[in-house]
Amino acid sequence: MKLPSFQILLLSILILGPIPSIGQVVTFFDESSNEGYYDTGLAFISGGSSFTRSGPTGDKIPVVSTEQYRGDDALSFTWTSQPGGNWDALVIAPGFPFLDISSLDSLSFWVYTATGLESSLLPKISMEGAPGTTKSLSYSLGDFTEDIPANSWTRLTIGLDVFFNDPGQSGIQFDQIKAIIFSQDTADQQSHTLLIDEVKCIPASSGTPPTPSGFTGKGFERHGFFQWSAVSSASLDGYHLYYSPDNGQSWLLSQFIAAGDSMANDFWGDPGSGINRQYRIASVSFSGAESAPSLPVSVFGELMADSVYLDMVQEATFRYFWDFGHPVSGLARERNTSLNTVTSGGSGFGIMAIIAGIERGWITRQQGLDRLTRITAFLDTADRFHGAWPHWMDGNTGKVIPFSAKDDGGDLVETAFLVQGLLTARTYFDQNSPEEIALRNIITTLWESVEWDWHRKLTQSVLWWHWSPNFGWEIDFELRGFNEVHITYLLAIASPTNPIPASLYHSGWAGQGYVSPQTPYGYPLFTGPENGGPLFFAHYSYLGFDPRAKSDGYANYFIRNAHHTLVNREWCIQNPGQYQGYGPDNWGLTASDNPFGYLAHEPSLSRDNGTITPTAALSSMPYTPSESMAALKHFYREYGEEIWGTMGFRDAFNLTENWFADSYLAIDQGPIIIMIENYRSGLFWELFMANPEIQPALDSIGFVPDSTSQITSLDLPGLSDWSTWPNPVDQSRNLMVDGRSNEPVLIQIYSMNGLLLFEQEALPASGNIREELHLPEGFAEGTFLLCIKNREQLIHRQLLLFQSSP
Repeated sequence: MKLPSFQILLLSILILGPIPSIGQVVTFFDESSNEGYYDTGLAFISGGSSFTRSGPTGDKIPVVSTEQYRGDDALSFTWTSQPGGNWDALVIAPGFPFLDISSLDSLSFWVYTATGLESSLLPKISMEGAPGTTKSLSYSLGDFTEDIPANSWTRLTIGLDVFFNDPGQSGIQFDQIKAIIFSQDTADQQSHTLLIDEVKCIPASSGTPPTPSGFTGKGFERHGFFQWSAVSSASLDGYHLYYSPDNGQSWLLSQFIAAGDSMANDFWGDPGSGINRQYRIASVSFSGAESAPSLPVSVFGELMADSVYLDMVQEATFRYFWDFGHPVSGLARERNTSLNTVTSGGSGFGIMAIIAGIERGWITRQQGLDRLTRITAFLDTADRFHGAWPHWMDGNTGKVIPFSAKDDGGDLVETAFLVQGLLTARTYFDQNSPEEIALRNIITTLWESVEWDWHRKLTQSVLWWHWSPNFGWEIDFELRGFNEVHITYLLAIASPTNPIPASLYHSGWAGQGYVSPQTPYGYPLFTGPENGGPLFFAHYSYLGFDPRAKSDGYANYFIRNAHHTLVNREWCIQNPGQYQGYGPDNWGLTASDNPFGYLAHEPSLSRDNGTITPTAALSSMPYTPSESMAALKHFYREYGEEIWGTMGFRDAFNLTENWFADSYLAIDQGPIIIMIENYRSGLFWELFMANPEIQPALDSIGFVPDSTSQITSLDLPGLSDWSTWPNPVDQSRNLMVDGRSNEPVLIQIYSMNGLLLFEQEALPASGNIREELHLPEGFAEGTFLLCIKNREQLIHRQLLLFQSSP
């Protein structure tokens, strides 16, 4: 998935020339996107000298995870220098660009050694220019520093004037630098290891940077989240986040945050009986000058209710689409390293995430409207092929970015995901203001211009996924189920302008091997591959399409998807591959990054490699609420510091390989926030299904009401399915509380100012609890809070209104 954007990046460099650096930092290495090696770090040896190398081609500079100055990893240099030999380690920026450092001030990097290293034993350093130019002269690093102490990160800074003004230089062009080169110097025939990080050319410092403004903090169960307004300064290196363990009496450095970021998490772990910390932040320049600190903020950590967990996950995930949305188009970037590559399907998910942001109060309706207006205007002028958008586009221009060699045209499935989001927005923005009317009109125009019927090759009985103006139908990918493309057929049949016959639903989507007699682990699947396939099958098409209480004659898809989820979870419990960490609360196999690349993980020995993907369990929240909630808490409580970032859960983790992704993907983040909202309020199911084109299409297919709702749920030692009635409480002051738990629970009622007014213990019978509460006199008319808790969990139910007797 990375190759096409990489090719486009190289093409833009060749056409446009070197990347400018005026007043900006130029980075050669920050962190690696590969586990264990730096893809654009190359090492060469000769004459008996050695340098430890790694990677698939055996010539890469290794990287190691470490407690470093910042980031997740560092370059690892292990060498032995022999007389007459040599080694060179080239540190090249990702994408092999030519970088302009001619207006910058210094070369800067951080070094670490566990044993200490005399300055005379450090490598030499030089630079390599663009093809056709020469290398710079080499300089001994020992001339620019004292000995490197053990077990301490040390910053080395070399003024670029050393290179620029050396009369011995011959031909190198400092506006077209390709690599920073570390090379053999002293041939002492001894093995040395040096970690190197943050290899950058930086501008001159301009005094003390300003104090960050707008610093805010919010506490959660095991971490605090912080935001501030980014400081604008060419010499800004980043920020120091401090915390006080003693109410402001002393301050400790928590972490360094790179310039360009304006949010951070800080984990404190299990809060026990609660935690209260103060934080403040300061700006730091490249010279080490630090601003005055901001005013402190207090944050609190304590055991959280389920609703707070859901708020936390949805809001953080929302930031991927809002704060990280492309600055020109407003569309969703493919992943957090995608620069200008935006994704059509993921942007459909992002549109729905923006609506969630409005409903949950994270942005205003006007802000969401403004973003959707920008998005739809961009989509109206972007590349389209018989009305279908490509999988990837340039977020600045709207021009197609090939997804693969022949995938440079219309992508009907990604278009369906995008249209699903657009139609949801058309229903949501229902006010009669000129802006909302205009938004609805352009969405209708976009929707009606998609030539769904073109993708049946005009007359065939099935749809095809791709069409290219250069390669036609050469990819030859028929859309047959059961998989993630259910929504494509529904929309193609529903189209008011370019529909396909409803018969294609049965001849194409459900035409070959659709019905499945399988009942893995006792759960009927009705349709689909063995063990259900990856869990995104149960998510992408059902973000807007409501599968509840209806059947097309093949399946009730809500039940089918719930069973699919339970099979996926049970596979992880049984763990036939014997992978580390799998269990009742640590499950979820679907498409994601993994330690070896990218794979559609699923319950099969050939496609399960030990990688758990949080979106799998979290996006199944409507189907398996108690199991998914337990997984959410487990991911956060056990691995939060490794996999929870400022934009929610990172993509995946593999405990067997001790690997944690640093990536976010739009198609994995989107279903989390959307399906959690469908679980909580049914919002997106209600909005999408309200479009007038949808129900007639379902009728023509043959969907009929189906009240089946029985799902066999695995027992959990948690709290689930609780209800309370009557509400308001009747005059007898009797209250019934009903739910599930495999261990005793404590039922408590609090006043809204935190005063405990009532409590009663309840014991389960076969996992079920039905407890009648006889409330004493003395409850004044008002609003109260019901809490139910066992050893591990606490839930807050709806606020209860108690009516006093007349």
